[in-house]
Amino acid sequence: MIVLKPGMRLKSAVSDVQVMVVKGSTDNPVALCCGGVPMIDAADASPEASEGAVEGSALMGKRYTNPEQTIELLCTKGGDGELSIDGEALGFREARELPSSD
Repeated sequence: MIVLKPGMRLKSAVSDVQVMVVKGSTDNPVALCCGGVPMIDAADASPEASEGAVEGSALMGKRYTNPEQTIELLCTKGGDGELSIDGEALGFREARELPSSD
C-alpha cells in the first residue's frame, strides 16, 4: 500500500510500464498494481521480471483514472499489464472538449 502524491513516478515490476501521478490519494494508502503486481518507485533498482503472461496493456501518453476520478495517472512509458487500484481496473480519462474559436 502506498500514498500517491502528485509528481511521484512509479514503474511496473513485471513490464516496461511507467507512470507519473497527476492527482493523488493524499492521505489514503492504495494498492496500485500493473498486471496484478504492485508497482514500485521508479528510482528503485529493476527487479527480475516474473515469468508468465500479463493481461492488458497501458498506452503511453494516456491518462488513467479510477471511476470516482480521485486518482489520475499519466502513462510515461507503455507496456504490458493492466493498471488497477485496490483490485479495480483503471480506465482512460476522457479528453475535455475545447471551446470553438469562432
